[in-house]
Amino acid sequence: MSGMSLDVGDFLLQAVPFARTLGITFDHVGDGRAVCRLPDRTDLHNHLGGPHAGALFTLAESASGAAMLSALGDQLSRAVPMTTTATIHYRKPAMGEVVAEGRLLASRDDVIAQLDAGERPEFDVAVDVTNAEGVVVSSLTVGWTLRPNTR
Repeated sequence: MSGMSLDVGDFLLQAVPFARTLGITFDHVGDGRAVCRLPDRTDLHNHLGGPHAGALFTLAESASGAAMLSALGDQLSRAVPMTTTATIHYRKPAMGEVVAEGRLLASRDDVIAQLDAGERPEFDVAVDVTNAEGVVVSSLTVGWTLRPNTR
């Protein structure tokens, strides 16, 4: 891991006001992994009384971004991270507070080597969203790229 002093959770919530609006908080961020949670708020509910699909997606996407930044945030001076794809599976109706855990599925060294070679790396982050019982209610795969800054 790089000697980055960035608090990734705080950084992401500052950079992405929508995540802040939903009340997303971060429990852990580091080494290509991030865990965040969505509160059980009635204004975020769907017709079943659980978190709306869009809120679940935003929670999972936030976990993916934080996981990516925890490993590659020190590259922000030379590249802009952007999502390219996202596939979500809603496995079970979610109820109550939910927690998302994102995991970077690429090696930091490989991504940086591609940047060093002048390429635009593409890589995935996998996210599982669990309920209070630890059951996976949704899973998401987010494709990311680092777009090199033009000089």
